[in-house]
Parts: sequence; C-alpha cells; structure tokens
Amino acid sequence: MIRSLRATTLAALGLHCALAAQATSTMVAASPPRPIDLAICLDISGSMDGLLNAARQNLWAVVNEMATLKPAPALRVALLTYGCSAHSADSGWVKLETGFTTDLDLVSQKLFELTTNGGEEYVARVVRSALDQLEWSPDQKALKLLFVAGNEAATQDPKLDMPTQCRDAIAHGIVVNSIYCGNPQDGEAPGWREVAKLADGQFAAIEQDANLAVVTPFDEQLAALSTTINTTYVPYGNEGVVMAENQVRQDGNVAGLNPAAAAQRCQTKASGLYANSHWDLVDACSDPKFALGDVDKKLLPEALRGLTTEQLRAHVDAQAKKRGELKQQIEKLGKQRDAHVQQELQRRAATGEKVFEQAVLEAVREQAAAKGFERPAPAPVSTPVVPPAEVGAGEHRSGIR
Repeated sequence: MIRSLRATTLAALGLHCALAAQATSTMVAASPPRPIDLAICLDISGSMDGLLNAARQNLWAVVNEMATLKPAPALRVALLTYGCSAHSADSGWVKLETGFTTDLDLVSQKLFELTTNGGEEYVARVVRSALDQLEWSPDQKALKLLFVAGNEAATQDPKLDMPTQCRDAIAHGIVVNSIYCGNPQDGEAPGWREVAKLADGQFAAIEQDANLAVVTPFDEQLAALSTTINTTYVPYGNEGVVMAENQVRQDGNVAGLNPAAAAQRCQTKASGLYANSHWDLVDACSDPKFALGDVDKKLLPEALRGLTTEQLRAHVDAQAKKRGELKQQIEKLGKQRDAHVQQELQRRAATGEKVFEQAVLEAVREQAAAKGFERPAPAPVSTPVVPPAEVGAGEHRSGIR
C-alpha cells in the first residue's frame, strides 16, 4: 500500500514537473525576440569623410544601446549610400550596400570599404530606395528606424519630393530620423527638420568632424578582451574561416579609429545581438535543435577534424564556458565605461555640443519607448576609478578624438 501511494505520488510529481516544463516552454516560445530594423543612409559625397568615420565609430554604441532593451530585440541592420558619382545615375546615385542582416561584422566591413566621391545628393531618392528595396519586418510590434544623414539640401531631388516619401514611410510604420551635418542655423537645416517632422522622427544637427569619440580609462582593457574573446570562436562550414578572419579584420579597422571605438565594439561582442551561429559552433550549439553530428568535419579547422563528435562537443562546451566568463568581465568594465561616457556627454551638452552618438541614441531611446521597449536606468554618474593596466592591450594607433 505504502509503495503504491509512493508510486502514485511520484507519478503525480512527475506529471506536475512535465506540465510545468511544458508550460515554461510554451511561455518562452510565446515571447520571441521583438524585431528592430535599422536602416542607415549615408551621404558619401566628397565632403563627408567625417560622417563616415562617425558611422564607423558609433555603429557599436547604437547596437550596445539596443542590446539593453526589454523585451529582447532581434536586430537587423541595413546600409545605403547616396551622393556618390561612382553610383548609377539611373538610381539617383543611390546604392544598397547591404540589405537587412544580423551579421554586424558585414555591416562594419561595408562601412570601412566606403570612400567619398562627389555627386548629386538626393535625400528623397535614398529614402525611397530604402522603402522599396529593403524587406522590412511585417511584425506590427517591430521597431522600424531609418536614419538619413547629409550636408546638402534635403529637397533638391528633381524627380521625387521629400514630403511624399516621409509620409509613405510613416504610413508603413517606418520612422525617419534626419541628421544634418552642419550648423542648425544654416539655411539648409529647416529642410532636414521637415524630413523628421513628417515621419515622426527626430532631427539633429552635428558638426561631422568634431568630438567623434569619448575616450575612457577602460578602453585598453576592453580592446584586449575583444582580442581574447575571438579565441573562443570555432569556425565551421564553407565560410567559417573567412568569417573568423573578417571578425579580426573588423577589430583592426575599428581599433584604427581610436581606443573608444574598439571598446564599444568589444561591448557589442559580449552582447546577445552579436550572434554568429551561421559560422561559429559555440553560437550554433546554443540552439538545442542544432545537430553537431551533422557538421562536415572537413570544413572545420584542421586541428579539430580528427575529433569524434563527443570530443568536438567537449571542445565547444569549453569554449562556451570561457566565452561566458569573458563576457562577465566585459560587462563589468562596460558598465564602468558607460558611466564615464555619460558624465562626459553631459559635460559636452552643457556647452551646447552634440556628437553623432548622442543624436542617434536619443532618437533610438525615444522611439523604442514609444514601441513598448524598456531600458534599464542608467548607472549613477560618478567619477570612475581608473582601472589597473592588468590586461596587455598591445599597441593601438591614435585616431580621431
């Protein structure tokens, strides 16, 4: 009788646990990441080198901001350029550099491949191209952002009028933010203000060559950790090695700007938005549906090709553990860095200065909140303690400050 009761009780507990697990699974499945589509449209005419460097620098700051949002976002980034004589006249000198992608290293690669070259700067045309050529998320809860930046009149397109493009964008739930690279008192500035106004966006005026970066005492340690975390990646597949090489190449490109850019990129690499399951086995194996045994071992690094599936899994697990520990270190340093940057930006704001990073982040925060995203309260602003130089960051080239 006692055994029977015990068996019945255990069975009931087992059923309860199974149902609880099923309910938890259902709850998780019911809350997938919410889409964020970010389209960046840059004027790359002859005078826009400063804007290009600002975009290269601050891609990572924007991604880091989005990584803090709740519910968890699923970010895709697209890049378009305009105002370049090398582009086709038929397209209005507009080019789609990359459609929406989760591959942030690809976006960085495209940004660093760009060069400036004078041309017709048709703002309406690049906005139209972004609306027509990009596959925007159909999800009604998606946050869809378009940033267009330039320094000439926003109304000079001979074929398309700007108001129509803006109204069409917001009719499809796409918010258009405008960044005028010049003095807000210039005669061209009102046209850029109108772009944002008509598409529920924000307008900002920045001096494109000024104050690109906020350098902090934490940058060198973060840059060193960025290099270390690369060692935890396990490339696989036809393009795995190429992708791993591009990861290192983009580290070098960003480090060539200044230490702040390298630090921001490191923070991104420790976030959930830097996901490389298409070429890295550690990220791929975080999906329980991924079949490690199906991986073609001939397409692994040579040192791993002779491993059994069990041995390969042990190696991947060890790299995942190491990466998790590095991410914790990066997160801790990153919070200290963010507090330092916040303090510096407040100081600059008090003098009337605004940098590209501020212009974009302010818009992202406001528009994300309007879509129901929440962000944690910023860390208290205080003078941070300078960290000891315990991690060898190696050499870095001085860049734009």
